[in-house]
Amino acid sequence: MTHYPRLSEELITIRDWLRFAVSRFEEAGLFFGHGTDNAYDEAVWLIMSALHLPHDTLNNFLDSRLLESERKHLAHLLERRVEQRVPTAYLVREAWLKGFKFYVDERVIVPRSFIAELLEDGLSPWIDYPEMVESAADICTGSGCLGVLLAHTFPNAEVDVVDISTDALAVANINIANYGLQDQITAIQSDMFSALQGKTYDLIISNPPYVDAPSMAQLPEEYRNEPQIALGSGTDGLEHTHTLLREAWHHLNDGGLLIVEIGHNRDALHEAYPDLPFTWLEVESGNEFVFLLSKEQLPLPANA
Repeated sequence: MTHYPRLSEELITIRDWLRFAVSRFEEAGLFFGHGTDNAYDEAVWLIMSALHLPHDTLNNFLDSRLLESERKHLAHLLERRVEQRVPTAYLVREAWLKGFKFYVDERVIVPRSFIAELLEDGLSPWIDYPEMVESAADICTGSGCLGVLLAHTFPNAEVDVVDISTDALAVANINIANYGLQDQITAIQSDMFSALQGKTYDLIISNPPYVDAPSMAQLPEEYRNEPQIALGSGTDGLEHTHTLLREAWHHLNDGGLLIVEIGHNRDALHEAYPDLPFTWLEVESGNEFVFLLSKEQLPLPANA
């Protein structure tokens, strides 16, 4: 058993803390999936962020001696990361997505989305002229990260970020304010489209909950420390996607696009909608995680 309080007496430099953290992370068999994929990168992130140092300056500070207060702070964070499996993003109150830094805490899931990768290219070739997008929505926004990226990618768009959780929207508003986007982005409390009557958009994106019931039962403890409402979506993981496909038609302008991330549920989605002409968008990890449909390709609602 590690005696964490004693660490502040025995580990003096950043190099000491980095070596120890990597050893403990490996020994404990931690799960990495919130911005890193290995013990070393996770340790660098935790230590440098906790000390308010830029991550890319590690080599400049490796042999810097830490204050006693800093050492006690690191010992506390390491104990929570290893013993309680608290994600590093929550411990240091930050997460990164495509070069953008976001405030996060336990009220939201840690930002991660294939849609962020697609927004880097302005959704080309599906959108030819980003300046022509005048309205966009991010449904199930969580921390507001994709809404901020939408505003950056489409500077002429009025952006709505939507979530059922008032706690999540409080975090989203922090990130909106941090980027000075209060005039461009509006946070709306709504269960999917329920509070959006009469609103229409050129573009709707969504990274909704999509973990199916069997997978929810097997999630690593780090994921179980996130808000479960933001992860699970019914037995097949498609409950929220069904709502998007059923209701998005009413909220898209003519020629508007719906882009949805669905995780590993592509086969189940095709089985549920064998006649829909899904376009699967290519990301670094493959082409089975995000689909695109235009308004004209969506099922025509009975009350249209």
